[in-house]
Amino acid sequence: MFCIVVKNSVKAGFRDQYLSIMKENARASVENEEGCLVFDVLSAQDNDHCFYLYEIYTSEDALAAHKLTPHYLESRKHLAGLIDEQSVIRCDVEHRNFQR
Repeated sequence: MFCIVVKNSVKAGFRDQYLSIMKENARASVENEEGCLVFDVLSAQDNDHCFYLYEIYTSEDALAAHKLTPHYLESRKHLAGLIDEQSVIRCDVEHRNFQR
């Protein structure tokens, strides 16, 4: 399994718009992409405009496929201009506990 952790700093005044777009992208990713196992949208407790995306895919190829989906491409259009800064950490998932 493969994971990315994306940190997004969102411009002031766009918090709600960002969350609406990302929640829909996350929902569509998990529901429609066989290779997307987890897509969590997290907000920092100490900064109203800092968000983290925690995404687990079956492989790096599944992440590449994610970036070609209609919902991803549509979300990118709406996110343009909302994000001040972005960073990405790429990880291999060594172990994951699944809920029953």
